[in-house]
Amino acid sequence: MQVTETLNSGLKREIKVTVPAGDMEAKLVERLSDAKSKVRINGFRPGKVPLQHLRKVYGKSFMAEVVNEILSNSTRTIIAERGEKAAMRPEVTMTEDEKEAEKILAGGADFEFQLSYEVIPNIEIQDFSKISVTRQVFDVPDEEVEDQVRRVAESSRSYEPKKGKAEEGDRVTIDYVGKIDGTPFAGGTGSDQPLVLGSKEFIPGFEDQLIGTKAGDEKTITVTFPENYSAAELAGKEATFDVSVKEVGKPGELEINDETAKNLGLESLERLREIVRGQIESQFGSMTRQKVKRQLLDQLDESYKFEAPSKLVEAEFTNIWNQVERDLAAAGHTFADEDTTEEEARAEYQRLAERRVRLGLVLAEIGEKAGVQVSDEELQRALFEFVRRYPGNQQQEVFDFYRNNAEALTTLRAPIFEEKVIDHLLTQISVTDQKVSKEELMADDEEGAEGAAKPAKKAKKAAAKKTDDAEGAELKKKAAPKKKAAAKDADSE
Repeated sequence: MQVTETLNSGLKREIKVTVPAGDMEAKLVERLSDAKSKVRINGFRPGKVPLQHLRKVYGKSFMAEVVNEILSNSTRTIIAERGEKAAMRPEVTMTEDEKEAEKILAGGADFEFQLSYEVIPNIEIQDFSKISVTRQVFDVPDEEVEDQVRRVAESSRSYEPKKGKAEEGDRVTIDYVGKIDGTPFAGGTGSDQPLVLGSKEFIPGFEDQLIGTKAGDEKTITVTFPENYSAAELAGKEATFDVSVKEVGKPGELEINDETAKNLGLESLERLREIVRGQIESQFGSMTRQKVKRQLLDQLDESYKFEAPSKLVEAEFTNIWNQVERDLAAAGHTFADEDTTEEEARAEYQRLAERRVRLGLVLAEIGEKAGVQVSDEELQRALFEFVRRYPGNQQQEVFDFYRNNAEALTTLRAPIFEEKVIDHLLTQISVTDQKVSKEELMADDEEGAEGAAKPAKKAKKAAAKKTDDAEGAELKKKAAPKKKAAAKDADSE
């Protein structure tokens, strides 16, 4: 086998591979000889079929197998022997001339093919001690826990039917049909829906308009979905809801004690407090980590400036751009509606894609050098968590698909690997804790949130935030209405 480099420009490589006809013939004869004792052909005893007859019957198909085997094995071997890592699967080109192809399959010509690929650049890991981040920490006060315990206990509060008008704090049971421009929309219908007035469970303005209603009343409510509502096709739109009030209930006395906890399936009030505190601390801990990770990735982005493989950038850009177009279509918006142009958006998202690819390669190199690995147990746990998002009748199908598809499993492995690399880096860099208030921790620092690509237009904000959530992962923005009711308040999203 002759290997000749025909292009070496930047990260691009092209290799010409020639397998002499003699070598092809030797491989074919070896395969035919192996098959001689196994095939059954009428008129010949087992093992007595002449080699030439076997060649006549199976020659082309066996040679095609030889060709595929060479392509499969030699591609990996050639790149490895060159000490290179291909950024993506190499492109293989062969002759398209039918006569020439027939000659190769007949063993009468050399087999030639070309490999085209981009290499992953050499990344020299820098000194981590120069990186410093501030970790904002919010100490959850007892009052915050007690407020949440009270809200949890509300679920066990009893309500007695009342004949009078509904007041704030009362629970109404309603049927409703939501419409936009007079047409019902998906997710906008509910039946026997309990709603505590003043709970702010539904979108702003919905509950206020039910105050003063009584059982048996019919009312049309007009509200406007928030601009940041999770369902993009509803965001910012005015809707009407035809509401039937079926019952009004007056709240009983709210008791918070061990019995309340037992009604919730827990052994004591103290245990309820422990669980609530853990959930709150986990929520704020996630915010803390996200801000730390953003600072870390921004500094890595500043420290590592190198040419990223164009094919990887192109694939990443395509993922982002497809999502942008889907979001615009779902919202019924154009780039002009988002105060930008398609050209400006493309340029910004191109920079975003380049950053994500570079950081992905940097994190991969750091993780490899640090010996970071994802265990089978961790991958299995991630797969189970992923499968649980699907309806019960689809879970086995999704599970089987990922278990039998190595490339699909890679999409689950990548974010786990990334988080483990971040954990490793946090032990190597300078981390300073800063006590902050809840408001400070929850503040959406737009300059920081958009640091991934510093997009200047509203249309780019969501994608920039997503990038901070998972650098190097696909942009996956879900904008489906809540299953329970599309009228639910976006604040809870």
